[in-house]
Amino acid sequence: MLTATYTLVALSVEQASVRISLQSLQQLIDKNFTHQSALTPGQVGYAVEAVKRMYESCHWRKLDMFLIPAIRSATRQADELLHKLDELGRAATDAVGVLAIRLGSSAVDTGLKVAQFCAALEAFCSATLKRLELEEHCLFPMARSVISGEAWFAIANQMLAHDAYVLETRPARITPVPAKQVREQVRAAPVAAHVVH
Repeated sequence: MLTATYTLVALSVEQASVRISLQSLQQLIDKNFTHQSALTPGQVGYAVEAVKRMYESCHWRKLDMFLIPAIRSATRQADELLHKLDELGRAATDAVGVLAIRLGSSAVDTGLKVAQFCAALEAFCSATLKRLELEEHCLFPMARSVISGEAWFAIANQMLAHDAYVLETRPARITPVPAKQVREQVRAAPVAAHVVH
């Protein structure tokens, strides 16, 4: 069961990261958006991009890629719970659609539009937070009881392979060249060019 514990801890860390991002967005809504009569295009763009990033990161979580399929193949007892999770996922998707398509492309320049925009942001946050809570309090304990030791080992291996793949395919970061080094290269360039001629 050590593998199950490792896997659930890794998934809990992923959950905590998503939760912190959602709570930060909720604070932004409460402190900076709710009481305004209009939002700038920059505010709207920032919020819509934040929601899109969170939505994408939730969509590609290891829990959805590895744990839920293992539960589905292990038992039918989880069908009702998985259905509830799917419904919350659809509610979050609907909120993203409202933000990105209907509200994100128009000016949020009246109190009513601000209220609609904030309601869509809150709907996304609320549905996603409820889903995280159900996963932690219901799905994780169920997974522990229905998934076999061999299946936990397979899940852990898939997660490690996925992490390695993500690390390998991540674009290489170019290390910035110090300004002093650039100046020295620029000074040396005419001399080198002169020597060649």
